[in-house]
Amino acid sequence: MAKQHGIPVIIMRGGTSKGPYFRTGDLPADEAARDRVLLAVMGSPDVRQIDGIGGADTLTSKVAMVQPSAREGVDVDYLFAQVSVTEAVVDTSPSCGNILSGVGPFAIERGMVPVTGDETRVVIFNVNTNTRIEALVQTDGETVDYDGDTAIAGVPGTAACVRLNFMDIVGSKTSGLLPSGHLQEEIDGVAVTLIDVAVPMMILRAADLGKTGYETPAELDADRDFFAKLEAMRLEAGRRMGLGDVTGKVLPKVAILAAPKQGGHIAARYFVPHKAHAAFAVTGALCVSTVAVLEGSVSDGLALRPEGEDREILIEHPSGMIDVALRTSGRGKDLQVVSAGAIRTARKLVTGEVYVPAAALTSA
Repeated sequence: MAKQHGIPVIIMRGGTSKGPYFRTGDLPADEAARDRVLLAVMGSPDVRQIDGIGGADTLTSKVAMVQPSAREGVDVDYLFAQVSVTEAVVDTSPSCGNILSGVGPFAIERGMVPVTGDETRVVIFNVNTNTRIEALVQTDGETVDYDGDTAIAGVPGTAACVRLNFMDIVGSKTSGLLPSGHLQEEIDGVAVTLIDVAVPMMILRAADLGKTGYETPAELDADRDFFAKLEAMRLEAGRRMGLGDVTGKVLPKVAILAAPKQGGHIAARYFVPHKAHAAFAVTGALCVSTVAVLEGSVSDGLALRPEGEDREILIEHPSGMIDVALRTSGRGKDLQVVSAGAIRTARKLVTGEVYVPAAALTSA
């Protein structure tokens, strides 16, 4: 009789997301078999994910796969997977900066990176985007220190800070900062900025689609006509950005902008892309913060732009604010993103084994 198969796992909250973190070698090397296993782990497709550990939400149906890296100057390779709740789909085309927050702690927990004192530096190669990220993880001399006084919007309480410094983030999936070559252009009569900083995005003004930009995620999700319009535009944006036919894919992502009113520099709502995000994705925040300082973009007249080239950008979102440390040079089409950093937290929730039916490993 076929038996269930146990796979070592640590379930972690990373930023405002949550999911299982695996050593890559503990999963099947064959991509189709790996995807079957991940679907079984999360309990997909099922709206409740009742037969798996998924939380019946896109923010809690995410997976991290981590292994020691053979790349020079890199500690670990990280592959992210978004597991659909309702479809048998495992998408590794996007990344997730929130789940990324737990990669450094996981690598230390699994002995891939030694502790170096009160703070341990972990250099991560994101396989999804072919980019490097420096994670600064709080440690106590022996292991990860998860307790601290850092609060992030969308997560109750406080925890130890995880500082993420993103490198090589311009043109993550496309030809560059402005893959279509325009600061602004029109799609279906609506002004958009098509930009790629950590993640390719179509960004537009909320008012141009009849929204305030201050709606709750539930209010936005209820307006299916709005999403139909947004999706038609997104498909065209994908074509213009060189991504081809993006039907059924999550890239490019989408954000709508409004003037800030809670002390930030820009207000925004982020889409994943067929649902409004309850808070804000880290990669999306890097992209939106760049648009916020990009003269000639759709943020003109909305964003409050701090002076100088080394700036802190606060993005207002449904759960509060997300803070991006952004260093740039140049202006307009000549803007260069030198570095971008984000403050996140992570917490280990469960360590052990997750079980999948034997058929997940053997089914064709």
